[in-house]
Amino acid sequence: MVKVGYRAIPQHGDYGPMRDSWVEAESLGADSLWTWDHFFPLFGDANGKHFECWTVLAAMAESTGRAEIGALVTCNSYRNANLLADMARTVDQISSGRLILGIGSGWQRRDYDEYGYEFGTVGSRLRDLERSLPVIKERWTKLNPPPAHRIPIMIGGRGEKVTLRLVAEHADAWHTFGPPEEMRRLAGVLETWCERVGRDPAEIERSTSVRAENIEHLDEFVDAGFTHLIASAEGPDYDLGLFRRVLAWREARS
Repeated sequence: MVKVGYRAIPQHGDYGPMRDSWVEAESLGADSLWTWDHFFPLFGDANGKHFECWTVLAAMAESTGRAEIGALVTCNSYRNANLLADMARTVDQISSGRLILGIGSGWQRRDYDEYGYEFGTVGSRLRDLERSLPVIKERWTKLNPPPAHRIPIMIGGRGEKVTLRLVAEHADAWHTFGPPEEMRRLAGVLETWCERVGRDPAEIERSTSVRAENIEHLDEFVDAGFTHLIASAEGPDYDLGLFRRVLAWREARS
């Protein structure tokens, strides 16, 4: 089954239109709803309007009722692992068990510098993520009340030596992007890691981001095993046109 998601990017707009867009996306048939985890816009006016990820997720949990929700993806560096686990549990309870914990090692230097986090290196951030994942899962077993369901973990990234190993070891889903042929190759790397750690790769859902420039490749993504396709919109308008095109493609495919 092909799943279609919608990501409301929390930049360059106001809360009201952003909220309206994810409510409408759910009503149109979105299987999942997403935000991202940054503190400043990534494109357009670098000092434009922007909202914090997990506060947005709590609002998304309260204002929707069916679709899965999550961050694409949370930066591990920005929150203590035990705190993040508790935040995720709380949002999962608010959503009645619809949260996916999307997480990655982080990369955006400005976020780190302006909010006082140590940027480190690619390697140190990946080591931090590796340490955090077991902590998060253990904290979920200690919280009262516990999460409303077994929270799936989605790891975002494409690093072949560490990230894909962590996906094989810990993740229920993997998110990446790129040309279909490159994604197919990376999927093969993940399958090799799964074999090494004794994991069935079929247990790991694969998702990717849909952009206007790659919408003609949706069938190729699915053929490569990427069956969760996520389209985005940003402020001020939160235009659902791209998301609607992906929905129409799925309907025509079925």
